[in-house]
Amino acid sequence: MIRLLRQLGTTSWMNLRNMPARATASLVAAIGIGGVVAVLIGVLSMSEGFRAVLQYAGRDDVAVVLRGGANDEMSSGLSLEQVRVLADAPGIRRDDAGAITSPELYVVVDAPLRSTGTRANVPLRGASPRAAQLRSGFHMVSGRQFRPGTFEVIVGQSAARQFGGLDVGARLRWGNANWEVVGVFADHGSVSQGELWADSTILQGAYNRGTSFQSLRVQLDSAAALEPFRRFVMADPRLSVRVFTEREYYQEQSRIMTTMIDSVGTAIALLMGLGAVFGAINTMYSTVAARTREIATLRALGFGALPIVGSVVVEALVLGTAGGAAGCVAAWFGFNGMQASTMNWASFSQITFAFSVTPRLVTLGLGYALLLALVGALLPAWRAARLPIVSGLRAL
Repeated sequence: MIRLLRQLGTTSWMNLRNMPARATASLVAAIGIGGVVAVLIGVLSMSEGFRAVLQYAGRDDVAVVLRGGANDEMSSGLSLEQVRVLADAPGIRRDDAGAITSPELYVVVDAPLRSTGTRANVPLRGASPRAAQLRSGFHMVSGRQFRPGTFEVIVGQSAARQFGGLDVGARLRWGNANWEVVGVFADHGSVSQGELWADSTILQGAYNRGTSFQSLRVQLDSAAALEPFRRFVMADPRLSVRVFTEREYYQEQSRIMTTMIDSVGTAIALLMGLGAVFGAINTMYSTVAARTREIATLRALGFGALPIVGSVVVEALVLGTAGGAAGCVAAWFGFNGMQASTMNWASFSQITFAFSVTPRLVTLGLGYALLLALVGALLPAWRAARLPIVSGLRAL
């Protein structure tokens, strides 16, 4: 075993030392693999960014209540009576002002995208005075909070960057009312930053919603208080609702989009990977052909077939590592933090997010690069192992 490892080390070192003589072919193979990795990470970083902007807002000590059978706010509906019953449930945190809950309304308005000028759907949330208290990262960036009972709107920081006409002081008409933008807020990059907020009671009137709401957010005493709260809700015959933790709710909302992006990214990576594999195969065949005499001489001196095969695989893995690392760097500088918006199919509104190149994607990219290099080395390595010693020596 020790002899085998020594032979493998010797043949691999000789092969790597001679790589500059095959610089052009090696560079082509590495660039091909790097390009595949960059595209793969770039596409999947969209999924990571979309998932992060939704799930970052999720907390385990905040519950979201929807109508029974509803999966999102657009298809949900709660009456004022149900909201009042829910506010009396056990497990809800209370302060001097009462239960910390926020009945909310959700409508979709339109605004022009800054990049193209085309109009797109933007979520406008009817929020209660407690809404900001239920978002741990909420703070005003500029302007001020809207005043309850007025036709005032505050804009999430991501929405302000993505859409035009939402600057502080702008006046807009949505529903049957005129609105004034009075502030811009942030929430640690969560999905709330892509929304507009207004007073829920005023929004009900502007869209003829009566006294109905679409969701209720509840601050629990702790994450452990969810089950007592849920049992109370399920046992009350006046209620027909679903209860999620905020984290569960956003995971559900992100599933459609992330599954679609992951599927598309995987398909693209597989198709491009075929081209990279053929490039690696061509490079490694050239390596074996250039080393015909060297391989035959080594075999004649007593080196086994396995160290020869190993040296071909090692060279391919080095090229794969170099290409994969270059692809990861290119993806990081090309995609990480890039702002974008897309349709949230759960609410049929635009959601803004930033591409996110995570350590998981970097690891995935490097692993895929090594896999492509390994697959590309198998046939050339097999040829090297079967190379007749006599034929190789005749080339001397």
